[in-house]
Amino acid sequence: MTGPGTLCPGLAAIAAGVALDKAPPIEVRIRPPDLRPFLEGNALPGVWSFAAAAPGPHVAVVALTHGNEIAGALVLERWLRAGLRPARGRLSLVFANIAAFGRFDPADPTASRFVEEDLNRLWDTETLEGGRRSCELRRARVLRPLFDTVDVLLDLHSLLWPSDPLFLAGRTERARQLALAIGLPPLVVADDGHACGKRLIDYAPFIERGGTRTAVLVEAGAHWEEGTVATMEACAARLLRLTGVADPEDPVLARPAAAPDAAGGPRLARVTQTVTARSSAFAFLRPFRGGEVVPRRGTLIALDGETEIRTPHDDCLLVMPCLRVMPGHTAVRLARFLPR
Repeated sequence: MTGPGTLCPGLAAIAAGVALDKAPPIEVRIRPPDLRPFLEGNALPGVWSFAAAAPGPHVAVVALTHGNEIAGALVLERWLRAGLRPARGRLSLVFANIAAFGRFDPADPTASRFVEEDLNRLWDTETLEGGRRSCELRRARVLRPLFDTVDVLLDLHSLLWPSDPLFLAGRTERARQLALAIGLPPLVVADDGHACGKRLIDYAPFIERGGTRTAVLVEAGAHWEEGTVATMEACAARLLRLTGVADPEDPVLARPAAAPDAAGGPRLARVTQTVTARSSAFAFLRPFRGGEVVPRRGTLIALDGETEIRTPHDDCLLVMPCLRVMPGHTAVRLARFLPR
């Protein structure tokens, strides 16, 4: 719920203080992966693909869609060094934005998210086949033929702003059911993506009506934390077992679970409103955490210039609030839990 009006100067000052003063501390607590042995790939640069003798689906696990989100790359690096191979079907391990990762500096770890533009906002046909050029578009066009052959895709991400881990399952029922079946993390959010471009999980083959191919995105925890690496690895290992691509007894995947399963099983929430910042003055009233539930409809949570952002319903789940957001980008998704 949004609405213009005369703002209390005190509220505006509080919101401005949140925007300016509440950036999380930047500390890299995990080692950057050494990907030098793996950059050439065996299928494409940065892509390793292995086929089993037994038939099965083609499953892809993608890391480094954003070059500074190195936790997923640590998972794939460990699997490659350990010699993980599929028991059936095909397994592809993808280091996506290797150009951005090449610029990663632990002293300034937020600067290498991308080189020229976000690789995870380019996955519509018009953009992929259009005349625009950038480092990330070149990479997307290189990877596209591989993704055109994938049956199930898991995109590994982490978070700058404080949030509980979650799946983003996009628009399709099959993606929601896949995320719920994996079950870790236990929160699954069905959403419509971003106004500023389509994500990899929104790429046409994964969302076509009546199709069978599917993709989900996991936001596994804070950037650069060991717990995030553990959650990613447990999540990806569950996917490989669930699809039958991995032998359930494969010792490479026999790592301790990142966290116990949630009591009562995973939960599904549906985004009811995506809040896109319209001005450079967008600010939350306080530093909300992703996964927080606001009990009452109509609660003021943010100001976008003179526009009030209020919760549209009771028990409103805040999905990945971005406490510093640029105009045209997603500030927060507001969601409602669905019955189990």
